[in-house]
Amino acid sequence: MITTFCLQRTELEESLDKILLPPTDPNAEVQEIPGFKLVYVDGACPRNYRVYKADSMIGVIFQHITHWSNAVDQIRYAEPVDAAVRLDEFMKVARVSTTATEKPPTEEELLDKEFDALTSDEWERLKRYVPETRNLVAV
Repeated sequence: MITTFCLQRTELEESLDKILLPPTDPNAEVQEIPGFKLVYVDGACPRNYRVYKADSMIGVIFQHITHWSNAVDQIRYAEPVDAAVRLDEFMKVARVSTTATEKPPTEEELLDKEFDALTSDEWERLKRYVPETRNLVAV
């Protein structure tokens, strides 16, 4: 029983290592298309590829037998570059709309977050934060 669990755990760790290979790793299966790098993750039909643009992952596209698709629309593309370009366009719009509508949390809200969940920018904000001391009475 213990051997089976150890074997399954080892297989899982090995498969995760393969899935998470960056495009610069010599063992990564990489396809270069104009403006993008596709890194094979897994799958037979569809084959799953992480899409990189300028060393940043922007999303995932899928290679089917007859077409390509991405993770954001229901369109079938003849070429992987078309699926990657549409994915990139979608991510740009999503980033702009999120940035425009999302307000950063206040320092008081940051104090309620777990320490491990804070980003370095949030830590810097908290370091400079001085709470207001209004209406406090010493007892």
